[in-house]
Amino acid sequence: MTEQAQTLEGLLQTQLGRVVYGLEELIHALTIALISGGHVLLEGAPGLGKTLLSKTFAQVLGGQFRRVQGTADLMPTDLTGVHVFDSRSSEFVFRPGPLFADVVLVDEINRAGPKTQSALLEAMEERQVSVDGERFPLPAEFLVVATQNPHEFEGTYPLPESQLDRFMLSLNVSYPAREHEARILAEYGAPARASEDDRPAVTALEPGAVERAREEVAAVHVSDALIGYVLDIAAATRQSSSIALGLSSRAALALARAARVEAALRGGAFVIPDDVKGVARWVVPHRLVLTPDAVLEGASAAAELERIVNAVAVPRAVQ
Repeated sequence: MTEQAQTLEGLLQTQLGRVVYGLEELIHALTIALISGGHVLLEGAPGLGKTLLSKTFAQVLGGQFRRVQGTADLMPTDLTGVHVFDSRSSEFVFRPGPLFADVVLVDEINRAGPKTQSALLEAMEERQVSVDGERFPLPAEFLVVATQNPHEFEGTYPLPESQLDRFMLSLNVSYPAREHEARILAEYGAPARASEDDRPAVTALEPGAVERAREEVAAVHVSDALIGYVLDIAAATRQSSSIALGLSSRAALALARAARVEAALRGGAFVIPDDVKGVARWVVPHRLVLTPDAVLEGASAAAELERIVNAVAVPRAVQ
C-alpha cells in the first residue's frame, strides 16, 4: 500500500507548522476534510489563529483564498456575485463573488442573517451557485472554513440544523499551551513580523498530491461489519431519549468517509472501529440537537456521543 495520504499530511504539518504553532490536531482534521472534500466549522474565541491557519492552508494548496466577514447586513449576492451592466458590450456580465475561490473563510458566520447563511447551502453541497437563474460552477477544490465565537450571542443568528449538517467536521480551537504561546510571542512579537510579507514562506503542494491521496483512500477497505457499526451509532442517536434530532444519512456518510481517511493516515489497509471513534468527536456533536430536558440537566452533545459510543457494540471482524 502506498503512503500518499500520510505524505500529504506530513507536508501540511510541516508547511503550516512554520506559521501556526500547536495546531497539529487541527491540521490533522483539515487533512481529513481536504481528502474527503468536506467543509470545516471552527469554534473558538477570537485571536487564536483561525484566520491565519485558513489563509496559510490556502497558500499551501496553491489556491486562491477569500475571506468574508459575517455581519447582519451581509447579503447573499455579497457571497455569490452579481450581474452588472457592461457599457462597452451593452450587456449584463457576471461578476463572481468571494465564493469563487479554493478556500473561503467565512468569519463569524453566525453574525450573518439566515438568508445569507442559506446562500451557502447550495455552494457547500453542490459546489455551484445560482444567480438570476444561471448556474456557475465553483473551483474543484472549493472548501469552506467557517468560524464562530461560542461566547458572544448578542446580534447572532444560530446556524440551523440544515447548515450545520453541511459541515463535515466541527473543531474546537482552544487556547494554546504555554510553550506554544511563548513561541508565538517570540516569533511574532517584533513589529515587522506583524506584516504578512515578513512571515515565514510556505511551499505549495505538488500538483496532483491531493488526488493521489484520494485514490489511495478509495482503496481502503470498509467491511460490512464496520458499515453496520456506523449505522448502529447513527441509529442510537436517533433513538436516544436525550436527543431530539439524531444523525442524518449525510452525517453517517461523513462519519464513514472521515474514518476511511483516518485509516489511510495511520497507514491501515482497512477501517477499524477506533478510526470511527477517533473522528466521531469532529463529525457528530455539532449535528445533534438535545431535548430541552437534557439541556436543563446539563447534558452536552459531546457527552451524549461518548455515552453512545461506549454503549454500541463493537464488531469483532472488520477486515
